[in-house]
Amino acid sequence: MTPSQKPVIIFGMKSFARLARYCLVHDARRQVAAFTVDAAYVSKESHEGLPLIAFEELAERFPVSDHDVLVPLGFRGLHALRMGKCAQAKAMGYRLTHYVSTRAIVWPDTTIGENVLIYEQANLQPMVSLGQNVTIRAGANIGHESVIGDHCFIASGAITGGHVRIGERCWLGLGAVVRDSVRIADRCFIGAGAVVVSDTEPDGVYVGNPAKRLIGKTSRDVTMGGND
Repeated sequence: MTPSQKPVIIFGMKSFARLARYCLVHDARRQVAAFTVDAAYVSKESHEGLPLIAFEELAERFPVSDHDVLVPLGFRGLHALRMGKCAQAKAMGYRLTHYVSTRAIVWPDTTIGENVLIYEQANLQPMVSLGQNVTIRAGANIGHESVIGDHCFIASGAITGGHVRIGERCWLGLGAVVRDSVRIADRCFIGAGAVVVSDTEPDGVYVGNPAKRLIGKTSRDVTMGGND
């Protein structure tokens, strides 16, 4: 997927959105035209010197043919908010762009979907495939021939071995480690510093070394507040 040079509209105005704007401007040399949020959250006309536009009115102010959209939200509700806003933007006719830091190591054969963000010092080894709406934070390492499913968030310093398979809507916390060839099932939450040495079950919360599933907890329980 080749990034365009159209101006970008960023959904959100919290820390993840501010970080994305900074990186787009200072690293990718992309123009950011505006921030957008749902109308209920618009309490001012501008944010960080740029227009702040109600999402419901976005197409009227910024034509879909002339702008891209980026949705750099967090993991609230197992990425449900981020998923929903991506779907809405596409339904409106916008193209979802992506950001790959010039300071990341990404091989030419890497598959990169829409609304993907790859931050500095991330290392994606050869033959890695990323789905749609994936965030790889600074310093993460994705082992060769690994596959990361749609709507995942890989936190800073997380490491996977080679041939790892990560299902959809997963979260890997700071410094988490996944051993070679392990399969992380859909909708799993892997806690900070966890070391996963065997396949997981869907909807699980895994912590510790070696990682164990928390009984009586699901990934939805620990991501309802989330971070945007």
